[in-house]
Amino acid sequence: MEHLQMKNPIVEIDGDEMTRILWHMIKEELILPFVDLKTEYYDLGIRNRDETDDQVTIDAGNAIKRLKVGVKCATITPNEKRMAEYDLKRLWKSPNATIRSILDGTVFRTPILIDRIKPAVRTWQKPITIARHAFGDIYKGVELRIPGKGKAELVYTAEDGSVTSETINEFERRGIVQGTYNLDQSIESFAHACFNYALTVQQDLWFSTKDTISKTYDGTFRAIFEKVYKDHYQNEFEKKGINYFYTLIDDAIARVIRSKGGFIWACKNYDGDVMSDMVSTAFGSLAMMTSVLVSPEGNFEYEAAHGTVTQHYYKYLKGEETSTNPTATIFAWTGALTKRGELDNLPGLVAFAKSLETAVIDVLESGICTKDLGTLYEGVPPRVVSSEEFIREIRAKVEAVQPN
Repeated sequence: MEHLQMKNPIVEIDGDEMTRILWHMIKEELILPFVDLKTEYYDLGIRNRDETDDQVTIDAGNAIKRLKVGVKCATITPNEKRMAEYDLKRLWKSPNATIRSILDGTVFRTPILIDRIKPAVRTWQKPITIARHAFGDIYKGVELRIPGKGKAELVYTAEDGSVTSETINEFERRGIVQGTYNLDQSIESFAHACFNYALTVQQDLWFSTKDTISKTYDGTFRAIFEKVYKDHYQNEFEKKGINYFYTLIDDAIARVIRSKGGFIWACKNYDGDVMSDMVSTAFGSLAMMTSVLVSPEGNFEYEAAHGTVTQHYYKYLKGEETSTNPTATIFAWTGALTKRGELDNLPGLVAFAKSLETAVIDVLESGICTKDLGTLYEGVPPRVVSSEEFIREIRAKVEAVQPN
C-alpha cells in the first residue's frame, strides 16, 4: 500500500502511563502503515520532564508556535504522592498549563457522539462544545501555607514605585492563601476565538462567570466579552440568527441540564476544565471528547481531554489485559493530521484522517467497544474488547477503504 506523503512535520508530544502505551499502539497500527509520518518529537513523560527541569515542555510549546500544528498525549501533573512515586525533584506544574501559556488561545472540547449511546441527560439531543480559556487563573497561580497568626496582603507595585494593596485576611491561626491572575489581552483573544468559532459553526454562544461575587476578576471577563461582542460581532450574529448569552455559572449549569444542546459554552480556565469532564461523561465517556487549543496566531494543539488512566497502567505493568478507550487519542491524531493537510494543501492526508474517524465510529456503532462504554449501549448487544483488539478492528475498517 502506498504511503501518503507529508510536507511539514507535526509536533508530537509523548506522555505518560496507559495513554503513552496507547499512543504508540495508535501510531504503529493506525498511522504508520498508511502515512509517511513526519513529526518533531518531544518526550513529556514525567521522568524526562524531571531530568530536563521541565525545559522539554517549554521547547514543545515553542515548537508548536514554529510548526503551527501539534498533537499531545496525556501527561502527569504531579501531586505529593506522585512526586514520591517517581522520585521527582519538585512538584512540576501542569504541562498543559505551560504549553497553553506559551500559545495562549482557547481550548474547544466537543463530545464524540454515536447513535447507540444516549446522553445521561435525557433532554440533550446535540453536542455541547466547551470553549475553555487556556491562560492564567489557578493554573498559573501561587500559593502559601500560612503557619499561624499574621496578615496576608495582595500587593501591586507599579512601575513608578507606587503601591496598591488589599488585605486578604487577618489570620488568627493556620490557613492557606492563593494568588491568581489574568491579562486583558488574553481575555480579549479568548472572546474573539469564541465568537469566531460560533460564527463558523453557526451555533449560539453562552458565557458564564461568577461576577456577582468576583466583581473585579470575573467582572472583567464579562465586560470584555460584552465589548468585543458589541464592537465586532453583534451584527454578524444577528444576520446569522444566532445569539450571544451571558449568565452566572450556577444559572448556566441549570440551563445546560435543561437544554437540548447544540451550542457553545464558554468558561474560564478552571470552570472549563470541570465542565468539559461533566459534559463528556454525561454524553458517554471522558474518552469520547475531542480537544483542540486554537491560538490567536493560528497555531493548533490537539489532545485527549482525559488523564493518563493510571489504574489501567498499573494493571498493564502486571501483565493484565486492559480495556482502555483510545478514541479521544485517535481523534487527537486525526485532528492534527487534518489540520496539517489543510495548511499544506494535502487533500489525501485530510481524507485519510476523516476515514480513520469514520472507522472508529463504525466500529463503535457495531457494538464493539471498550469497558467504559459497555453498559451504555442501546439497540445492540455490546462486545467489550481489549484496547489492542479495538484498535485492530479499526485498522481492518481503514484497510478496507484505502486504495491499493
